[in-house]
Amino acid sequence: MSDRVASARPVRILLADDQPLLRTGFRMVLGAEQDLDVVAEAGDGLEAVDLSRRLLPDVVLMDIRMPRMDGVAATRAIVDARLPVRVLVLTTFDLDEYVVGALRAGASGFLAKDVPAEELIAAIRTVAGGDAVVAPRILRRLLDRFADLLPDPAATPSAALSALTDREREVLVQVARGLSNAEIAVALSVSETTIKTHVGHVLTKLRLRDRVQAVVLAYESGLVRPRA
Repeated sequence: MSDRVASARPVRILLADDQPLLRTGFRMVLGAEQDLDVVAEAGDGLEAVDLSRRLLPDVVLMDIRMPRMDGVAATRAIVDARLPVRVLVLTTFDLDEYVVGALRAGASGFLAKDVPAEELIAAIRTVAGGDAVVAPRILRRLLDRFADLLPDPAATPSAALSALTDREREVLVQVARGLSNAEIAVALSVSETTIKTHVGHVLTKLRLRDRVQAVVLAYESGLVRPRA
């Protein structure tokens, strides 16, 4: 048993999906873990937002396509309300076009619904710990594919990046290109710890929650451009 499982309270999870059978399956998988606790289920986006406000779960497993309010709108509502709740989007398709909207709305990442149980569990723990679960190179592929959904970089104030040092901007570029901390460290000939520190500074200065938002900002600001 890990130190986290032994010492911390369970991660409280809200399941939001319009298919009861899927919710039951997720509940069974997650309920077998001592450090995970499914506190409620929602059958649509409006219910997910309401339960998030009332119960303040740590993580919402959010389906994209639901009645009354879809997962993108529900994610945006939760984030805009500044709730201490993080959203992990579940989608049937790895490159569902709605995923980009969900990430820009403030989701902490996305997974395919058929993800192996151990990956789902690890992802929930990662999101609950404050990080993102979308691998940067996967996010890059999404942004490349759906570049038409991004705003014109000319309309995005570049002043947002002015607070960064040259090295921090360089690190942000590498993050947006899909490199891990270890890969960036090799590319820039510095230690991985140094890169981790730089990434932390980037997130703090730009008031971003995680690497996912950092990558989105890099594309939206024009610092990195999607492939043709």
